[in-house]
Amino acid sequence: MERKDNQTAQQETQESPDHTKAKSISRREFLKIAGIAGATVGVGAGLGGLITACGGETTTTTATAGVTTTAPEATTTTVAASTTTVSAGPEVGREVKIGFVAPITGPLAAFGIPDQYCVDRAKEAIGDGIVCGDKKKHPISITLSDSQSDAGRSAQVAGDLINNTKVDILLAASTADTVVPAADQAEANGVPCLVSDCPWQSFVGGRTQGDLSKTFKWTYNVFWGGEDLAADFIEMFNQFPNNKVVGLANANDADGIATRPLFVAAYEAAGFTVVDQSGFPHGQEDYTTIIEAFKKAGAEIGVGVLTPPDFTTLWKQSIQQGWKPKIGCYSKPILFPTVLEAIGSIGDGLSTEVWWSPAYPFKSPLLNQTCQEFADDFEAKENLQWTQPLMHFLVFEWAVDVLQRATSVDDKEALISAVKTTKMDSIAGPIDFTAPVEPPGPPWKAGPSHVHENVYKSPVAGGQWRKGTKHPFELIIVNNTSAPMVTVQDKLLPYKVA
Repeated sequence: MERKDNQTAQQETQESPDHTKAKSISRREFLKIAGIAGATVGVGAGLGGLITACGGETTTTTATAGVTTTAPEATTTTVAASTTTVSAGPEVGREVKIGFVAPITGPLAAFGIPDQYCVDRAKEAIGDGIVCGDKKKHPISITLSDSQSDAGRSAQVAGDLINNTKVDILLAASTADTVVPAADQAEANGVPCLVSDCPWQSFVGGRTQGDLSKTFKWTYNVFWGGEDLAADFIEMFNQFPNNKVVGLANANDADGIATRPLFVAAYEAAGFTVVDQSGFPHGQEDYTTIIEAFKKAGAEIGVGVLTPPDFTTLWKQSIQQGWKPKIGCYSKPILFPTVLEAIGSIGDGLSTEVWWSPAYPFKSPLLNQTCQEFADDFEAKENLQWTQPLMHFLVFEWAVDVLQRATSVDDKEALISAVKTTKMDSIAGPIDFTAPVEPPGPPWKAGPSHVHENVYKSPVAGGQWRKGTKHPFELIIVNNTSAPMVTVQDKLLPYKVA
């Protein structure tokens, strides 16, 4: 509870530069604000040039013999192995350092609550150390560094973890804005890097000016791609009669630009007419022209990739001006339940992607918990509704698996060799980098696969938000085209609003 209180205080002070006058708010209220301010999943970052090695102030919490020390802005938890010699036990090796870059504060802070929880659960699972591939038992330290929801800051803290903390493995998650600059740092400095929650086109193309054939030596990703979303959404659109006219609204940012041509091509190939009104800037206040175009074309399906505040404005104006499509399917702005709570009743029936859920049929190899048990534990400890970034626990499971197989923790080549031969189960499903690489399309193939030398695609389903019983809004799985192992809970229902 003490950690939770400290987090709450940190979030509250962000609301006002004068901390003595900051208004106290609850964590749920803060997450509503954070969600509407822009808690997003990036689909295209274009951040390939961010290579820095700047240090910065850090906050370090070291748990050794019950002693805790603190300084500003990152959290390190070190679990020291016992120095008692046991003749039948393994030899004790040096401490292995793991760094994790995540947005604990800023507009992506909705990702940070699950990220902090994942660090705590990893610490719990690792305990006083693990026996690595060199047959020695190594204590493990985990340093959590806050990207502050800023790409430049992500590069900076990643560089600090690599060059000052001297981490053996770098981890990152929570959108392309966090992942791409951290991965660039690891690639430039020759440090094994494991990431998730960054669509693979962004992870590769965002670092290579769109060249999806380029490979990397040190950086590996587990997440899905834009083709998976298109496949899920098309199947959802066909679940009940509509006129197959799609109103597309993608913002003029990296995310919108990256997905626009893929979505247009996929929808048109499936027999849909696309009314493309993409290309608007962030912060646009009047969407009348776009809405009128959708109304004139009679679009019964609304889709788009835009920020939560832009979506909120667009959707409210759409309802006010009489455009009430049968389907509202938006892949970026409505991932978090707090966003739905913030827009109220007009959020009921909207649909989005589901890249992790308690309904997923997987079990954590570190915790021996199912997805449902993992989510239940989060809700009990955090007093918050589960959210999809709980999937990020997979990077800790992955790092432990790599260390258990690497022949030497001191040899970066041995570590990356173990990464390249990963074949394991995780809280997010099977990961198999030993499988043959299936080159990207077109034609695009949806579903889990080794799509790129450095990427294994995880499953992603389609979901619909509905008023719930346990929570104000609950995410129901309505399609499993790109996640065939996931059970569909119901069919998509038409969006209705008074």
